[in-house]
Amino acid sequence: MILADFLKALGQLGDRHFLKILGLGVALSLALLVVCYVGLVQGLDWLLPDALVLPWFGEITWIDSLISWGSLLLMLVLSVFLMVPAASMFTGLFLDTVADAVEARHYPHLPPASQVGVMDGLIDSINFFGVLAAVNVVALLLYLLVGPLAPLLFWAVNGYLLGREYFQVAAMRRLGRKGARELRKRHAGQIWLAGILMAAPLSIPLVNLVIPVLGAATFTHLFHRLNGTVRYAPDPADKKSARA
Repeated sequence: MILADFLKALGQLGDRHFLKILGLGVALSLALLVVCYVGLVQGLDWLLPDALVLPWFGEITWIDSLISWGSLLLMLVLSVFLMVPAASMFTGLFLDTVADAVEARHYPHLPPASQVGVMDGLIDSINFFGVLAAVNVVALLLYLLVGPLAPLLFWAVNGYLLGREYFQVAAMRRLGRKGARELRKRHAGQIWLAGILMAAPLSIPLVNLVIPVLGAATFTHLFHRLNGTVRYAPDPADKKSARA
């Protein structure tokens, strides 16, 4: 069922609304990686000398080239970790737009969704980003302890966090904060699994650039499928904050 949600999202990549959001999402993700890469190179260049003098070898002048190529490879590895917080920031920036495009094509009978207030969405995204960063810092210690099982732990931890966030934001548009939370708790296992299936490709360099858009679309389909038999009245407080 989750695979069907993903395939529906994948099948809409040619949609002009999707292409616009996808292009913007990829551009912002690349900009984040470039900024981090430049900062890393500048830091290494400041810490290391331009040339070294070693006994029997003399002066070694290729340090700069080594830094450039080594830092590029390092950034490809770090992109695995950087794209997780990038995906979390994506929810506050683009999920509403992606969800609107999905619903316009696949659920045209639905009335317009209540948009989450800009400030509410921003506060939620900042809070979640803080939780995500803190959990991953703690998890770094565990990654060292579990050895070859580290990727599985990475996917499990970030799959839970990303699944929770993406589903909550997608569901809030239709059910309000309280209804979204109740539906999420009822289907926590499926949502966690969908989050893991999102976190896994986020660990693949270059492929991870398109995952935030596909993730937003997939969780929109997932929400509508799970909400097909369980319905809640929108929270009045959420309606008020959405109009603000």
